[in-house]
Amino acid sequence: MLKAIQWDADLIRRYDLAGPRYTSYPTAVQFHDDIGPFDLLHALRDSRKAGRPLSLYVHVPFCAHICYYCACNKVITKDRGRALPYLEKLEREIEIISRYIDRNQPIEQLHFGGGTPTFLSHDELRRLMQHLRQHFNLLADDSGDYSIEIDPREADWSTMGLLRELGFNRVSLGVQDLDPEVQRAVNRLQTLEETRAIVEAARTLQFRSVNIDLIYGLPKQTPERFARTVAEIIALQPDRLSLFNYAHLPERFMPQRRISADDLPSPADKLAMLQASIEQLTRAGYRYIGMDHFALPDDELAIAQEEGTLQRNFQGYTTHGHCDLIGLGVSAISQIGDLYSQNDSDITSYQQTLGNGQLATRRGLHCNADDRLRRAVIQQLICHFQLRFADIEQTHGVVFRDYFCALWPELEQLAADGLISLDAQGIEVRPAGRLLVRSLCMLFDRYLNDQVRQRFSRVI
Repeated sequence: MLKAIQWDADLIRRYDLAGPRYTSYPTAVQFHDDIGPFDLLHALRDSRKAGRPLSLYVHVPFCAHICYYCACNKVITKDRGRALPYLEKLEREIEIISRYIDRNQPIEQLHFGGGTPTFLSHDELRRLMQHLRQHFNLLADDSGDYSIEIDPREADWSTMGLLRELGFNRVSLGVQDLDPEVQRAVNRLQTLEETRAIVEAARTLQFRSVNIDLIYGLPKQTPERFARTVAEIIALQPDRLSLFNYAHLPERFMPQRRISADDLPSPADKLAMLQASIEQLTRAGYRYIGMDHFALPDDELAIAQEEGTLQRNFQGYTTHGHCDLIGLGVSAISQIGDLYSQNDSDITSYQQTLGNGQLATRRGLHCNADDRLRRAVIQQLICHFQLRFADIEQTHGVVFRDYFCALWPELEQLAADGLISLDAQGIEVRPAGRLLVRSLCMLFDRYLNDQVRQRFSRVI
């Protein structure tokens, strides 16, 4: 079993840098405009020839209310009529993509994200799932991982019943914080009772897994208040829990301009919140998977980490990293073989392009041999906190020490500081380095410089 986290405030202060979350390598910051629909269709043909299993991501951008902290691609509107034109273009995209895959390629993983996917009416959700089943090989035996993000204010028992009937078996609930003063400061009023009702519905309807998202570092938060939120959430016993660091980047995300920087907790209070939360979750039996994610020991992510099969993609930690990922909808990202591609992030442009019968692929990149090697290194470290040089050398035909000779002094410094163990066989992230694994991964990122780094949140 992996060792628990060791809290070392001095190391955290020294290595708490801004940097990527590595849901991909290279990261989306490196995407360029030379990738278009032809590249995507070519990659899909290769996927079909290889018979690789698939993962689908469907982006529903609409929200009825704005949450000031949000950095997602979203459209804020109370006009439910906006959903249908979008749905029609999404269906067109599904039809085009489906021509280039084989009906025998199973959809092992499906995820509806947003926005608020349940902004769609029950009839629209039925229609979309029917269209997906018609064009893709969705599994009918409940063996796939089919998940959807839920805003508990936008769902009830009947919604949960519909989602279970449509084949969803995992839910992820946005909560962020239960304190009313914090909720008012971020414009997201949501009671514990609303959240509990959805969790109870998920349990009764036999959803396989419930994930809850929390954020520390929001305006008006204090260590004492946030500890109460964490305790209330632990009492609900979610299978997984995400504890995200709020990154205040108002110059990039307009809604965050409504948050006063004076209301944000101090760096010391943020650290205190994180430390206390980790202690609370550990006492309650949760395992630290990595990168803000916790899971109960019998959860699939925890088991996959134990068995060395955990992976990471644009949906975060996953047991389906071997699948080719097809992103559908505005701003959605696909990862197919060595191609990353992203749809247009502007909803008007996305709908117009598909209205003309064209895919809305706008940007992306092809991974080269160096990208593949570094991606494998980062994936191992971020998922398993260890790396055997022989595995990389065998797969990629390099001598690790020679290939990364320029990094060696920095790796030796990390070892001297107690973040990692380093020897001729490999790297192991020590308990004091687990919270800072992003800082280790950044050493292997060929594209990272100070200008690029400014676009990311800090590690802690």
